[in-house]
Amino acid sequence: MPNIQVIDPAWRPAGQLLEDRVILVTGAADGIGHALATACAARGATTVLLDRNVRGLETLYDEIVAAAHPQPAIYPMDLKGATPADYQSLAEVLDKEFGRLDGLVHNAACLGTLVPLAHLEDELWYEVMQTNLHAPFQLTRACLALMERPDEAAIVFNTDSVGRHGKAYWGAYGISKAGVENLMQVLADELDTNTGIRVNSIDPGAVRTALRAIAYPAEDRGRLKLPADVINPFLYLLGPDSKDITGQQFSITDTQ
Repeated sequence: MPNIQVIDPAWRPAGQLLEDRVILVTGAADGIGHALATACAARGATTVLLDRNVRGLETLYDEIVAAAHPQPAIYPMDLKGATPADYQSLAEVLDKEFGRLDGLVHNAACLGTLVPLAHLEDELWYEVMQTNLHAPFQLTRACLALMERPDEAAIVFNTDSVGRHGKAYWGAYGISKAGVENLMQVLADELDTNTGIRVNSIDPGAVRTALRAIAYPAEDRGRLKLPADVINPFLYLLGPDSKDITGQQFSITDTQ
């Protein structure tokens, strides 16, 4: 079993924890991505908002600007159909506009269907793998040179308990998340001695998101944590207080 870490529940982010940092959040239009992008902006970061939901991105953009936080950037992209060339184009835009990247949060995910592997359709398998595993790999690879420019930078993968221990019927989603955990560890090991980039993963637990509603349609959503309730650990891993932490798997407890 993996050695799961827990961030001190008493930790709180300083007011301008992420001042002057550029942070890219995938799946930013709603759920945890929306809450995290808002929190990063509130703490001084220039956020790059990536999602296929353009209307959701525009709403988030307006919220951040209305709150007088640093002006964000919108980058519409459907990870399901994105190619390596698309990620390279994104990196070139980031280079031109900002010249660096201080944080990268892989939050976007596709659930697929919870069925036995014997009944999982090939097309759905490929779609889930493309969104949950191939996209984080290709996006990270495209952005590594930008992340090497600051003295320190952070990559954070939003993961799931079913990626740390296999569970029946979670099929492509669980396997893709297991791949993400290994991707995180490989990147952390490769980047630890040569760069200031740290790489970690975090399982936020049961949160009131659209993906959770699809996976558990009958549960009482009123008993779940809100996306805003699980943001502090992500901020910790993005900020300077976690400068020496890399290659670790974190979970958020009910007290955080």
